[in-house]
Amino acid sequence: MALTPLREVQAAVLRECLPLTPRAVDLRDALGCVTSTALEAEELVPPFDNTAMDGFAVHAVDTTDPPVELKIVGTLAAGADPSRIEIGAGEAVRIMTGAPMPRGADAVVMVERTRAEGDVVVIEHHAALGEHVRRAGDDLRPGDVVVDAGTVLTPAHLGVLASLGYARVPVFPRPRVGVLSTGDELVEGSAELRPGQIRDSNRPTLLALVRDSGFTPVDLGLARDDESTIAAAVQKGLATCDALVTSGGVSVGDFDYVKAVLDRLGSMRSWQVAIKPAKPLAFGTVEGKPVFGLPGNPVSSMVSFELFARPALRQMSGHRRTFRPQVEAVVAEPIRRRPDGKLHLVRVVAATGDGGQWTVRPVGGQGSHQLAAAAAANALALVPDGDGLAAGATVKLLVLRGDPC
Repeated sequence: MALTPLREVQAAVLRECLPLTPRAVDLRDALGCVTSTALEAEELVPPFDNTAMDGFAVHAVDTTDPPVELKIVGTLAAGADPSRIEIGAGEAVRIMTGAPMPRGADAVVMVERTRAEGDVVVIEHHAALGEHVRRAGDDLRPGDVVVDAGTVLTPAHLGVLASLGYARVPVFPRPRVGVLSTGDELVEGSAELRPGQIRDSNRPTLLALVRDSGFTPVDLGLARDDESTIAAAVQKGLATCDALVTSGGVSVGDFDYVKAVLDRLGSMRSWQVAIKPAKPLAFGTVEGKPVFGLPGNPVSSMVSFELFARPALRQMSGHRRTFRPQVEAVVAEPIRRRPDGKLHLVRVVAATGDGGQWTVRPVGGQGSHQLAAAAAANALALVPDGDGLAAGATVKLLVLRGDPC
């Protein structure tokens, strides 16, 4: 099978992964979700004039020639009803931060510039009109757009929406992503290994990648190399998930049952992508839901998820920026490779200096089975076909941790 360029395969995958139908979710569950419509204020924030300081509410004109003595005629704490308190000439009200301004007051003198004894306060500061007063609506007014459509909701956004009384927010929901491992050679957890067996690292890794990317992981377990068993696991996932990710069984071997099952259940395509690692990829839709058949080698499945599944799932969840940004980095140590017609995704440690320039160093073994080196890396260097890169050369970089954007 001929090799297909990376960008061509990525474009084909994205065309099949449309955003999920928007729905309203609880405000507490909306962090990281993408808004499906613009959200507007429907009331004033703050809803009334209030004080920004502990101190005394006064007539500003009464403080023109400090120090002056004013009579204390009341106290207002945050949350108090101010309707029964009104100040006249020569009077003041003790007031706490956030409390509503009493009628007749037009300024606040902070407590540090006063001396109170009994029912008299000495004002030692000439207060300007409106000093330390937060006016009703000086943050938001009805009709103001608070959050644009397509916004990734942050904690600050949620705070603003809470201040407006939003209990539910219209967003693109997080995709529920089922993760299935396949292979007779795989063993879960700490079970004893028999000859020829290895422990399943793909499923824990992929479940964690799904969660770390902001989606909802669903563990579909480990399926043996049997078409009926794999088909049952896939159909179970389709019933409860928005997308499926499998690992193993998608190459061209005699025992690659996953590809056979997916071909039978849905509309699937297979590629030999012009990259190393993660060359084989099966992708398509089954019952209208995207299914990503990733390769079985641990590093290959991670890289394949990063290049194909993560961007598509981000698009499904409403993100406008689907791919990680690429940055340019300087090669600090030679990166060696052989010409083979592929783009090599080399696991590297990337760092920035005082000037903001990224530098990279290859880390550990680069085999598709060498997961320890992948764990030590924080980026992928995109090394073009050829003999590699000398120290001092530049290379494009995908930063996986410490994303510059």
